Amino acid sequence: MTTPNIDINAYLDQDEKKDLLRLLTAGSVDDGKSTLIGRLLFDSKKIYEDQLSALERDSKRVGHAGEEIDYALLLDGLKAEREQGITIDVAYRYFSTNKRKFIIADTPGHTQYTRNMVTGASTANLAIILIDATKGVITQTRRHTFLVSLLGIKHVVLAVNKMDLVNYDQKVFDEIVAEYKSFITQLDVPDVNFIPLSALKGENVVEPTTQMPWYHGPSMLEFLESVHISSDRNFDDMRFPVQYVLRPDLDFRGFSARVASGIIRKGEEIMVLPSRKTSKIKEIITYDGNLDEAFPPQSVTITLEDEIDISRGDMIVYPDNLPRVERHFESMLVWMDEKPMDPSVQLFIKHANNTTRVKFDQIKYKIDVNTLQKSSIDHFELNEIGRVVMTTNKAIFFDPYKKNRSTGSFILIDPMTHNTVAVGMIIDKLNAEDLPSKIVDEKTLEANKSRIHRGECLVSDAQREKRYNQKGATLWITGLHGSGKNELAFTLEKELFDAGATVVLLDGSSIRSGLSNELDFSPADRTEHLRRVAHISKLLNDQGIITICSFISPDENIRKQVVQIIGEDRFKMIHMDASLEFCKQNKPELYEKFEQGLIENLPGADLQFTEPENPTLVLKPENRATNTKTIMEYLADHKIFPLI
Repeated sequence: MTTPNIDINAYLDQDEKKDLLRLLTAGSVDDGKSTLIGRLLFDSKKIYEDQLSALERDSKRVGHAGEEIDYALLLDGLKAEREQGITIDVAYRYFSTNKRKFIIADTPGHTQYTRNMVTGASTANLAIILIDATKGVITQTRRHTFLVSLLGIKHVVLAVNKMDLVNYDQKVFDEIVAEYKSFITQLDVPDVNFIPLSALKGENVVEPTTQMPWYHGPSMLEFLESVHISSDRNFDDMRFPVQYVLRPDLDFRGFSARVASGIIRKGEEIMVLPSRKTSKIKEIITYDGNLDEAFPPQSVTITLEDEIDISRGDMIVYPDNLPRVERHFESMLVWMDEKPMDPSVQLFIKHANNTTRVKFDQIKYKIDVNTLQKSSIDHFELNEIGRVVMTTNKAIFFDPYKKNRSTGSFILIDPMTHNTVAVGMIIDKLNAEDLPSKIVDEKTLEANKSRIHRGECLVSDAQREKRYNQKGATLWITGLHGSGKNELAFTLEKELFDAGATVVLLDGSSIRSGLSNELDFSPADRTEHLRRVAHISKLLNDQGIITICSFISPDENIRKQVVQIIGEDRFKMIHMDASLEFCKQNKPELYEKFEQGLIENLPGADLQFTEPENPTLVLKPENRATNTKTIMEYLADHKIFPLI
């Protein structure tokens, strides 16, 4: 027997040109989602022999299909899933036919795994919603349909499974279809199809049914191979959110990203947001060569004819087709964190390669995904969904989610844990009359009038601590010139800022250039200089802000006066313990000027430096690699930052 010659390159080229359909399966527990996908893989000959042997063995050992092969085991990979016979995590499977490539997401049916289903649906073009023919349309069916509609999936297939258990009765199928149609007309799903099948028996899954002669439509695989999805993408609104500025040498500056929507054309005039500067596209570059145009979901690098300052998070668009550029907007939110939402805490919002802080202005309502009933709440719990009003620290560039999934979606990130806590779909910008007001109403003003007259803050320390997740404190770093205290101060500020702290750095240069510019370095003026710094620190600490102060402050008596102003509970003395010899080597120019008589009143030289009596921490410049870590650990241990 002769083996036919196969041109592998031609085969791979053909396979690469196939379009890709991303789909998910959703339904109640035991509706047969995993079985359906397993059957698709099995009947389309996409299972290797060793996988088949393992499947047959596992079916006898832990299967839930009696004497039949349990095709669900192909998808349920977690130990807990196999033991319980349920799907917990989202299982992704890839397979290909002669007509199309597929990525299938098998999503959990249980209510507590709603977030898992949302994850699987976020990139899907089509949803298969399974119904058990013996049970009909149930609450879970409505829940999953609502989620599919919410996430903007345009194609839905209602797969009425287990038709073998109702003797392939057309009447049962028609009643389920009628009931489902009456429900889905309330939602925004443009394309709905209905297919009866038996996943366990393989009826109407890959091959057309032989048991249901009354059904004249395609089998499940035939439908999946033919459904038209190319027009689902937004090719009208060009959006290019810059992900990376490519600068391999001085002669090249390109901007790399995945095309979110629209078509990018060489030579077209573009505008960069937020700067609103314009230029023209010079080149569209890919690994395989330059293009005249690019479209989603291609990843490309573009160059411009003009030098424009562009950074990650900026968006390139056409000047006559701009997205919304707003700080205030409404969105639907799915809470995905096990920790309940705290509406008073600001989070990070990541949207189209742009990250900034965001706060909640209002929770309009929560939606019961089982009944579609709306109710008032003050926070979200795990898996809850609702409508919120949000404000970002800086403007973002978005389109409504229904118009553009790529630029209308976002995730929320906890600044402390860096966990993704929620996903959102932007509805639209706020109308002017709905913008959150900062004006206090008359009733509140009257209640607070006496406190205002006394000069008392209307915001408590506890409220500030809850907002900032920290306590106001002053980290006073002292040491001789050249001890490394300034380096420590600036490094510490960056470390705290990156960790999410609200922090301000005060050092001698910044204060003397403005607030203390009339003072010299005499003992009397040094005292006045530090008095001013102490009062600034106290004001900042009163606002819940951590202050880093880098000052020599050579006299212990002066330090005690500073402590009195700031408060003992807030003042933390950090001494950079460096020898005079070390300081001279680290800052030789300064000490040479002193020896030449060019400067005077130099602490440690002609001005006495008294070491702190009871410092909070004593650090050595030789330990520069661990000094910042030591301070951060102290702040955490003493519940200064973070509080939780």
